[in-house]
Amino acid sequence: MEKVHLISLGCPKNLIDSELMVGALSRAGYAMTSEAADAEVVVVNTCAFIESAKQESIDTILAAAELKHRAPGRRLVVAGCLAQRYGDELREQLPEVDIFVGTGNFLELPDLLRRTERPEHRPVPYPGAAHLLPGLDAPRVLSGPAFSAYLKVSEGCNHRCAFCIIPKIRGRHESRPLDDLVAEARSLAALGVREINLIAQDLTAWGRDLNPPSSLAALLRGLAAIDGLRWIRLLYCYPNLVSDELLDTIAELDPVVKYIDMPLQHADDEMLRAMRRERSGAALHRLLERIRSRIPQVALRTSFIVGFPGETSAAFARLIDFVRAEQFERVGVFTYSREENTVAYDLPGQVAERVMRARRAELMEVQAEISMRRNCVLVGREVEVLVEGPAVDSIAGPTGRLATQAPEIDGLVFLTGAAAAGEFVKARVDRAMTYDLSATIIESI
Repeated sequence: MEKVHLISLGCPKNLIDSELMVGALSRAGYAMTSEAADAEVVVVNTCAFIESAKQESIDTILAAAELKHRAPGRRLVVAGCLAQRYGDELREQLPEVDIFVGTGNFLELPDLLRRTERPEHRPVPYPGAAHLLPGLDAPRVLSGPAFSAYLKVSEGCNHRCAFCIIPKIRGRHESRPLDDLVAEARSLAALGVREINLIAQDLTAWGRDLNPPSSLAALLRGLAAIDGLRWIRLLYCYPNLVSDELLDTIAELDPVVKYIDMPLQHADDEMLRAMRRERSGAALHRLLERIRSRIPQVALRTSFIVGFPGETSAAFARLIDFVRAEQFERVGVFTYSREENTVAYDLPGQVAERVMRARRAELMEVQAEISMRRNCVLVGREVEVLVEGPAVDSIAGPTGRLATQAPEIDGLVFLTGAAAAGEFVKARVDRAMTYDLSATIIESI
């Protein structure tokens, strides 16, 4: 029985692919190990969305290659988006890699590992854009906490944003069937999962390509009826597909947390057009008004790109004004990454790196002030908290999250009192920080 160590990089969507790979390997008789030094096979599941992610992937591959060099017979697998996007080049540049698997054939890994016993059968990288949409028959081994899981509802994307390479890696949008998703969510709940985070390249497009067509609102109703699920969260919603039906369903269903993650990317009209986004700044303002009017107390998370080609000081100032006016609960800011084979790669007006970094810092400073004010409002209030477990500092109490704090990307609640991971508690907020809160546990709920 060979031991396999898997390193998962990138987003939660990639994490699910890693969990499926682990499931396939385990079913085939491989043993998983958390120590790379103990493994006969090291798998690196890569990300290739932006330059920093590509660099992290390359650095991780080279570190794994060094491990292989020190242990003759060890095999190295490179999987995921980087292999899908640059498979041919990587095969030439990294001869120490035994197997490349892309985003469309990673479940073939057990068979490919058996084939590498004969060098002449060394697998060829998977060509073109591709994704794999597994059903319930594909085994999946959860890698996160027992009480929280991601549920990938679709793959691929039909949008053609000027800065994004994802459609050329993972292909066109494809929804999983509703019954399939409800069945997986039910099995997760049976394992003790209490929080499900719905993810996709474009969550709000779910169901439109099914026969007969369905909608994200219908999926939410199916998931909300599952016993044991307490929080259902929406991540990666696309602005122009946020319907009144969806908003009313979020407002109506108790298990669906009042939280929407909706990347807007910019607010200046010229920038939005250059990015190939569908809405003007004024249209985005109307959308946000509509969301807040239909879902009282909703928490809105968004992300913006600064330094996109042609972004002038005036365009950036309009983005700053937009963020100040809208008072988002959560904001992420990214500097533009110039990616080959995207429309934006050859656009004139490329912005200097130092200017991009300065603009990101300025926008984050504006949002930090907004976040601090919003957190201060919560001081003295009683809130529901999902306990995640002990703090990194073992002297401190446990940490947790509000329903309006998504795992890994938003802030934490630092708790005073005793509670077990996965438990829901009522707590009183004692202190506000820029992104985090401190609270005292009152009781379990």
